[in-house]
Amino acid sequence: MTNTKFINALNRVEQSCPPIWMMRQAGRYQPSYMALKEQWTFEQMCKLPRVAAEVAMLPINEFDFDIAILFSDILWHLEGLGLPMKFDPGPKFDIHLSEDNWEQYADVDKALNHIKFQSNALEATRDMLLKSKSLIGFVGGPWSLLNYALGANKASNEFKTMYLKKVIIPLLQDSIRAQKLAGADQVMILDSGLENISKNYYDKTYLPMLESIASIGNVGYYMRGTPKNSLPKVMKLEFDGIGIDSSVDLNKTLKKATGYVQGNFDESHLLLDTAEFHYELDKWLDTVSTTTGWVCGLGHGITKTTPTDNVKHFVKTVRRKFE
Repeated sequence: MTNTKFINALNRVEQSCPPIWMMRQAGRYQPSYMALKEQWTFEQMCKLPRVAAEVAMLPINEFDFDIAILFSDILWHLEGLGLPMKFDPGPKFDIHLSEDNWEQYADVDKALNHIKFQSNALEATRDMLLKSKSLIGFVGGPWSLLNYALGANKASNEFKTMYLKKVIIPLLQDSIRAQKLAGADQVMILDSGLENISKNYYDKTYLPMLESIASIGNVGYYMRGTPKNSLPKVMKLEFDGIGIDSSVDLNKTLKKATGYVQGNFDESHLLLDTAEFHYELDKWLDTVSTTTGWVCGLGHGITKTTPTDNVKHFVKTVRRKFE
């Protein structure tokens, strides 16, 4: 059993109050997270399934979100392909992908075996989670992962297309299938690094790649930096839903979407002082014209200096407004 509100949003069943989850809802802004961070490194928190599950449960227990999220990182897939990486505190690669070395970093089966801890973490989280809550997994967007892999290295579009189709897309497809088998109700593709993709490449070459992932089913797609006027084309793909940032009109998107729409309160407003934050949240909620198909959340992830009181107020205010 999963969260009824989330199921209704997935199926675009009319309901008054939307389900709520936030990107990076487990993280450094939480004192409880920082307490665990004193015991475990970030890598251990991701790779030890019971610890990852405990971290994923922190925001559920503290804020009563409707949906728990796999605690992990999009970049473990690249480590699985052999690219040496460490978090210090952010991700740092000793070697980057290039047109000369790519064959060293193309073993999809090896990568899938490496990231089995994600499936184990999902299973452990499901064991801890109330039956009234949903569980989602995630992977990085293909283009976003390619950006990280290349770093500052230049590459032709022909090479990028080849590596995406030969390595990254098959890896993500099988990773999504594994996460679903482990108990994820949905798997989100988090594609927030699209600022350097051309509209022509996105529309003609990249969208068919996304379609090949969407067709797996139970997959959502979050995008940031999508080329102008490409959103309607994304919405025609077979994704169960999409996530949008705060630059996109929520009401127009909800009316046009055939699946759910996740987002999109400006996450920077959570950093305002109490009175200003309350004002911006109330103003935003007053603009929402429909809750059908809506999964309430932020335009992007919670930042590390976000006051927990503001997160609590967000959840309580949304529910008070619409229930």
